[in-house]
Amino acid sequence: MLQKLQKRKEEGFTIIEVLIVLAIAGLILLVVFLAVPALQRNSRNTQRKNDVAAILGGVSEYINNNGGQSPTALTDFCPNVKLGFYTAASCADVTFTANSGSTVTAVGDKVFVKTGAKCSSGNFTATNATSRNIAAVYGVETGGGSIQSICQES
Repeated sequence: MLQKLQKRKEEGFTIIEVLIVLAIAGLILLVVFLAVPALQRNSRNTQRKNDVAAILGGVSEYINNNGGQSPTALTDFCPNVKLGFYTAASCADVTFTANSGSTVTAVGDKVFVKTGAKCSSGNFTATNATSRNIAAVYGVETGGGSIQSICQES
């Protein structure tokens, strides 16, 4: 009889073992669910940066092909630019700013492009810029859910 009781004790898992396995599985799931939004945000920010580089390249190509003349409308260069994150069909998310302004606040998924400008502290500056310099201000997502202005030159 004693042997039968001992045999029964050796079969299966104890409640402590099951709880430890569940706790470890819970921690792994928690880490995965916390990392996924950050990975998605970084992916969107990378796509935005690539799109802005394509936009700046399209504007630069237009200027080079037209004797140094800046585009007056988005349709002048947009059909030649392939975008992923921003609207590619009409370039509705791209705005040319007036040459007089220097401060632009990035709003949502808008891109502000300015010819004859360089970047300075996340915004435009005309200092040491020629008519062929092109700068763009756009927003990237931060960890706190806010938008940070980034300036990129070509």
